[in-house]
Amino acid sequence: MSGQPTRVAADGAGEGRVLTPPCHGDLQTAVPDAWTVLVVDDHPVARRLLEAQLEREGYLVITAANGREALERLSGRFCPLVLTDWMMPEMDGLELCRAIRGREWDSYIYLILLTARDSLDDVLMGLEAGADDYLVKPVHPMELSARLRTGRRILALERTLRDRNREIARLAVTDPLTGVYNRRYLMENLPRELARVRRYGHPLGLIMCDLDHFKEVNDTLGHAVGDEVLKEFTRRLAGQVRQGVDWLARCGGEEFVLVLPETDLAGSLAVARRLRHLVAATPFATTAGPVRVTASFGVAARPPGEADSPDAEALLARADACLYQAKAAGRNRVAGPGGR
Repeated sequence: MSGQPTRVAADGAGEGRVLTPPCHGDLQTAVPDAWTVLVVDDHPVARRLLEAQLEREGYLVITAANGREALERLSGRFCPLVLTDWMMPEMDGLELCRAIRGREWDSYIYLILLTARDSLDDVLMGLEAGADDYLVKPVHPMELSARLRTGRRILALERTLRDRNREIARLAVTDPLTGVYNRRYLMENLPRELARVRRYGHPLGLIMCDLDHFKEVNDTLGHAVGDEVLKEFTRRLAGQVRQGVDWLARCGGEEFVLVLPETDLAGSLAVARRLRHLVAATPFATTAGPVRVTASFGVAARPPGEADSPDAEALLARADACLYQAKAAGRNRVAGPGGR
């Protein structure tokens, strides 16, 4: 049994909702160390000379005696810069370059091949194997320093580009007003969640919620205050879900969907009741003064082990039908299948 604790939702009813911390996998190499250099050479003296020079220049140096050992080092600790000899036992420099290029890493690895082989064919062979740069031994310390600075500039540009791409990807699935996921993320990821729970026979709950009479807030207090209400609404909801497990998406306007993996119908209803109370209990602070808000909630779930499991559209339709029931019954209510 895992040593990681589980906890039961404190929603006052204990209706079968077990909260399990998310498993994020091995994060050992998630963030590369800045300017760590892996020096690979089978000659201890040459290895030590390079190590001493690089340490004087402020690099953190890790060493390996051959390509196979270098791959083991990289698997345990990411190094963005690699200096490798060509001729080595077990796995030579060319094989190491090919092996590095053939794997997925957290970031780009800049490879410099060091060798006494100086023919044009050798240079081309080294570059085609995946090396970014090629230095002929004996290497002048100033030239090596300059080549490493070039590698650092390229790596810095690559990191900047990668960070910008990640931000663009994040913005593409984020609602710009509330900061929660948007409809695109919902329609792309709800089918994946359902496929996962279907594969393992686990439950999944879904809550569709809508602010009651929200149009009146916009009409009487203005859209800026309406935006404040929406942001506070999502803040209250997001503060009650399991981080890294449950997720919230804005479908449009004042309608939101909360996805609850590993949560059955009873547990989902309990969460919806708690959220309804949380929204209605205290007015929302806005620049126009306190605004009293209520919300209606429709709940649906994929039961564990259900053979004819609903797809994403069908599950959303079930929750939407329950939301309609809650509004028809007077709003500020929670409704589930069969009038629960």
